[in-house]
Amino acid sequence: MGAFTYHKPATVGEAADLAAELHGARFVAGGTDVVVLLKQRKIDPANLISLRNVAELTYIDSADGLSLGSGVTHTRIANHDYIRARYSALADGARVVGSKQIRNVATLGGNICNAAPSADTACPLLALDAAVRILGREGEREVPIDDFFLGPNKVALADGELVLGIKLPATSEKSGSAYIKHSRRQAMELPMVGVAAWVSVSIGGSEERCRGALECEHTPDVIQLLQNEEVVLEDVRIAMGVVAPRPIRAREAEAKLKGQVVSGALFESMGDVAVSECQARDSFRCDAGYRLEMVRVLTKRAILKAIDRIMRPGREADIDLLW
Repeated sequence: MGAFTYHKPATVGEAADLAAELHGARFVAGGTDVVVLLKQRKIDPANLISLRNVAELTYIDSADGLSLGSGVTHTRIANHDYIRARYSALADGARVVGSKQIRNVATLGGNICNAAPSADTACPLLALDAAVRILGREGEREVPIDDFFLGPNKVALADGELVLGIKLPATSEKSGSAYIKHSRRQAMELPMVGVAAWVSVSIGGSEERCRGALECEHTPDVIQLLQNEEVVLEDVRIAMGVVAPRPIRAREAEAKLKGQVVSGALFESMGDVAVSECQARDSFRCDAGYRLEMVRVLTKRAILKAIDRIMRPGREADIDLLW
């Protein structure tokens, strides 16, 4: 690790001024990514600007949709009742980042600025249609999260810019979301594949029978019973991670589902389309073929879990079933 000067601003204004003054300085919050890069000598900044003591970046505001400061930790997100109820996919992602100790210090802003294809909050934020608030020399601007990710470890931040926070649009009672991380173990593991889904539904039949359908243990039974009750996917957003150089939206698969009644044939054709949107590659975690097969499985499961959260709010499905 090289030598650097460590700066501790107390406000966003002070942090922005330091960034303007110190060309090439690096921001650091929880440090769970930056410190590793420093030790590996992959970065060698002369100045580090700490955001840990900037209270302005630690807000959670649910007055109009959801607004989160970039300094909010994953533990706070995972444990926040409103986020768990209305933005469940984000709580899912925050809950499986690293270990408990890492989640206590790692921040949402840091997770997205690292721009790893495997970042566990990236897919939920894409599926929830988030926007990133950015502050720089020219003032404040907003960027859709889908435009924020440019590639591996590359984001739409100019030199000296910092992420202020994340904004998510309001959700309705007939919408739900979920994120599923597929990995070898439960903690301290990056996903082999990650899929998030947000859905808005209408029900032609009985909501009570829909709730009963979701008690079934076998995927075909669940889907057939939901089809019998004419559950329509009014709107859908799907995001996938570790299947391309950056987290991506499966827009063609979304278009395949929108306005359609849930059915086995629909999910099968949607899976084919989602696979066609991937750019999966072999890695030491798994090969590309396995990743593509899991995309077929996990997109369906994430959508069904999102529907379950609409039909049975506050009640988690049996984690061993996952349809």
